[in-house]
Amino acid sequence: MGFNDQAPRGDSASYVNALNMWLPRADGAIMHIAPPWARLLAGASAESIVVNEMAWKVGLYRSRSFKVWITMDVTDGLNRAAEAPELVAAGRSITEPAVQLLYRRWVVVVDSVLRPDYLGLAAETNLIRLAAPANVYSAVVTMTNAAATDIHAIDPSRPLYVSLQVDAAWGRLGGGTTYIGVDQDFADFPFMTAIGLSSYPYLAGFADPADVPDDYYSRLAAGHNLPMMVVEGGWCSASVSGVTSDPAKQARYITRQQTLLQNAHAIGVFQLEFADIDTTGLNLPPTSILPLFTTIGLVDSNLQPKPALAAYDSAFALPLQQ
Repeated sequence: MGFNDQAPRGDSASYVNALNMWLPRADGAIMHIAPPWARLLAGASAESIVVNEMAWKVGLYRSRSFKVWITMDVTDGLNRAAEAPELVAAGRSITEPAVQLLYRRWVVVVDSVLRPDYLGLAAETNLIRLAAPANVYSAVVTMTNAAATDIHAIDPSRPLYVSLQVDAAWGRLGGGTTYIGVDQDFADFPFMTAIGLSSYPYLAGFADPADVPDDYYSRLAAGHNLPMMVVEGGWCSASVSGVTSDPAKQARYITRQQTLLQNAHAIGVFQLEFADIDTTGLNLPPTSILPLFTTIGLVDSNLQPKPALAAYDSAFALPLQQ
């Protein structure tokens, strides 16, 4: 159980304070990162970036005997219909073989230097398939499979995954109710030795955590004997954009999620946010969906606990199940 090291604000003090609050509440950590496309395109050394900017963080986690997950986000994390903003700004695309080679080199360096326990080569692949142009999804398939071959050539035992968007798999994004499944993902990413899950049920039309089916996670693994882990997700603590919620409802979700995890025999669960995100001064465009996710933290942006923190602490205190 653990978190990404997302800070509530851009200053170092809030980063350190949040880190000090969640580290004692975790036995694992996840790094959800996009390739630094602009710098890689400009000729920056992948080795230099990983060693100088990322290795210290993994060292901190290892000093606490944490297991470490790393998920690569190869498209726009806030708009799966689009490519990564840095690529768009540069007029480049993952459909280009040269850009795919940059990605492959990047993930090999990340794996070789940081040695994560689990490495995700792409995020929310089924949602990319549903939302993005076909050639972009095809590029994701091509580059991740090539990267998996590269990694396993030098590191044969590295567990690899892509993350699957649970709410999209159930056909619930956009108002549907018909289960779609993820068979295509298993066919397109045969290198998977684990299944990453992304789930935000409050965006999938569930009015209350109790309404989420018991097999919401486990159904995605039907027919595949692979370990599952939630690599991002949560429930908002405030009403936003047609979603009605409050801190008590969020706390109930943290408790409800334990049943979903147990039913899936999950090996891990991570939130990208320990603290809410303070959007003051960010000047978000009107079309940004970031506000949908800014209150899924277990503490607010001032690091004051919400009821969800106590629910999480109770779950974290349970004996580890092998």
